[in-house]
Amino acid sequence: MSISKQYLKTKPACKVTFKLTAQRLPAATQVALLGEFNNWDPEALLMKKSKSGDFSASITLPKDSEFQFRYLVDGGTWLNDDEADAYLPSRVSYDENSVLKL
Repeated sequence: MSISKQYLKTKPACKVTFKLTAQRLPAATQVALLGEFNNWDPEALLMKKSKSGDFSASITLPKDSEFQFRYLVDGGTWLNDDEADAYLPSRVSYDENSVLKL
């Protein structure tokens, strides 16, 4: 798992790229990135699968913001990101959500 942040020079925003490696999810066929930035919609941001089996997605978000997020693998398994900036308790379960700070 990895998260890369690229702050834009022309506006107060940051392009964030999320990546899950094939080693971490060898049998996965679909991964969705859900979070406060897309109202936790499982269809809003499906990650692209590369030929190597890695999944990735990019999104531009406002600078000086904080968002909770998680990955949904094959519609049934929730994952947090090991490289998240923090973790907070979920409001809907006993799990924690990953936190992205920009």
